[in-house]
Amino acid sequence: MEFTRAKSFLHEGLLQSFELTKYILKTNVYPRGPTPLKELREVTARHPGKLMSTAPDSGQLIGMLLKLINAKKTIEIGVYTGYSLLLTALSIPHDAMIIAIDPNKETYEIGLPIIQKAGVEHKINFIESQALPVLDILLQNLNNEGSFDFAFVDADKENYLNYHERLLKLVKVGGLIIFDNTLWGGTVAQPEEAVSEDRKESRRSIIEFNNSVSIDQRIEITLAPSGDGLTICRQIR
Repeated sequence: MEFTRAKSFLHEGLLQSFELTKYILKTNVYPRGPTPLKELREVTARHPGKLMSTAPDSGQLIGMLLKLINAKKTIEIGVYTGYSLLLTALSIPHDAMIIAIDPNKETYEIGLPIIQKAGVEHKINFIESQALPVLDILLQNLNNEGSFDFAFVDADKENYLNYHERLLKLVKVGGLIIFDNTLWGGTVAQPEEAVSEDRKESRRSIIEFNNSVSIDQRIEITLAPSGDGLTICRQIR
């Protein structure tokens, strides 16, 4: 049932194969996934903007990374219905916290009952706002510099470089910053004339971002081809 409901979303991934994506999810992602995440996937699949949700295989990778670095203080830019937010809240300790920023509280409230039922709402500080002003306010307090373990960005692509610069100040050395959709459906490797008009502007921003972080000596990077591409940055100085 879940595969049928999410078929249009799954086919949009980089694999461009529903059957192969279904195989990966069936054998690696869904078998031991928490029930609240399944419930939120089902709720989100009924929403017109379902394609904005974090891909389940990307979420699985993020959850493992959060546990590996024992993240306790995190930032999330771009919440939508809260799939990656719920995933983070389930992956970090009971006394950990997430600053979650999104200008649309209405979509966040779609997933909020599931977050509450999962018993993790106390970890979340949701801020209804554009992200840059919030990050700038955080940076006004010097105690916030280098105090975060982890950040996840899945918001307006045109600001990825702006987010990157601010998060490098907020996230500690050894911490992780992850950006979603950095392969933009594979269009980053296509000639511009082959890309649909509605994807061109964000594609240009993502290419600029990818080129910039590839030579940024402040970080180590790897690009995971799960979902729509995850760029994982580890701060080294």
